[in-house]
Amino acid sequence: MRFFALLALAAAAATASPVSTVSDVVVSPAVTAPVAGAVWPVHSTQLVTWDTAHIPPAGSNNTGLVLLGHGVPGSDSENLDIDHPLASGFKISDGSVEVVTPDVAPDSAYFVVLFGDSGNRSPAFTIASGTGAA
Repeated sequence: MRFFALLALAAAAATASPVSTVSDVVVSPAVTAPVAGAVWPVHSTQLVTWDTAHIPPAGSNNTGLVLLGHGVPGSDSENLDIDHPLASGFKISDGSVEVVTPDVAPDSAYFVVLFGDSGNRSPAFTIASGTGAA
């Protein structure tokens, strides 16, 4: 009986339409700013940048999203603020986007994550109380 079931599966596979060989374009640029140790005052305008050198032409119109994350000592958790994106809807091929530092508790364990097709995380930086440009 098993032989007939396997034979039926093989026959169905032989008559099925071919699988598409088109691969998805994955855009995964490295975040270049903020850099490790940067300080962003609350309410200041900052520039998040990323490397666009390896974005394939097919991925040049992909849109991005930048989220703020906060590290927890002793944990690999990213604790991303998905409810309050820093920026969204920009072209990944732009290489940068301005964001306004949110009013969060001062700490040196913040980072940003750039999402296009996949997320890329910046090094840790500080958000400090006060206003101004860094």
